[in-house]
Amino acid sequence: MSETNLSVISSKALLTLFGTCDQHVRRIRDALGVSISAREGRIHVEGEEGAVTDATQVLEQLHAQASRHGVLVADDVDRALADVRGGRPFSTAPTIEVHSGRQIRPRSAGQARYLDALRRHDLVFCTGPAGTGKTYLAVAMAVAALKANRIRKMVLVRPAVEAGESLGFLPGDLQAKINPYLRPLMDALREMMEHETIRQFTEQDLIEVLPLAYMRGRTLNEAFIILDEAQNTTVSQMKMFLTRMGQGSKIVAAGDTTQVDLPAPSRSGLIDGLARLRGIKGFAAVELTNDDIVRHPLVQAIVDAYERPEKNKKRR
Repeated sequence: MSETNLSVISSKALLTLFGTCDQHVRRIRDALGVSISAREGRIHVEGEEGAVTDATQVLEQLHAQASRHGVLVADDVDRALADVRGGRPFSTAPTIEVHSGRQIRPRSAGQARYLDALRRHDLVFCTGPAGTGKTYLAVAMAVAALKANRIRKMVLVRPAVEAGESLGFLPGDLQAKINPYLRPLMDALREMMEHETIRQFTEQDLIEVLPLAYMRGRTLNEAFIILDEAQNTTVSQMKMFLTRMGQGSKIVAAGDTTQVDLPAPSRSGLIDGLARLRGIKGFAAVELTNDDIVRHPLVQAIVDAYERPEKNKKRR
């Protein structure tokens, strides 16, 4: 076991650092498995030596940030934890400025590589498990590009593939049946733009959210086009989608290659495309891993549990 103490200048700085109801410190405790307490303007950290070192670095980084800006939010804590875990400061990476003054930064090494690929290439495939920000970061880049007038429109696309359920049994007309498939894209969009702005942009045809089948026969110029759940496209669908790219456009295809819902013997267009397109100028492939999961901490544990090979099976 190891322990260390940090000095904090004022009680106000201590309150900012700990957060309301100690929410910031609890995130650090849970993430690193350390004990953190405060008394007489000093912070005491105790735990395993490596964890204490990491926690100290996180607290020092957050203290410096709070001194500059006066406030801390949960994202600041998560970003500081990602910096320490990855051994490099992702907080120095360029921010993505979306609407309402909100800024989004990568929170892992993989996310930093992904955003770099999105900035440098016109065609990007991103693969990885749930919660790694594959679609979220692509939507953020599209919103920022639309805001800066670097594109004329953003197009969010998803294949309507049945994952163990039948569309025919869902109530409503065709649009009502399709809407649940598009909701994850809208959820990401609503975190970055006001509802009224989304409505106006949709009416002005600056934003489209549509099923993959509706892309056939189109050519999209100066557009940022994002294909979510790309693992559920067939080879012919992926070819159709990629060839929609017009002048000044950018395409992102994101998906989890371990979660293919296509009926056998169909081959995933995402997996096929990764093999076909490597080496083509302007194309980049980014693979995110469990280390890049930024949802609830349990998501990473769940993914690990499902990927872990079964052990100690009972003998019949």
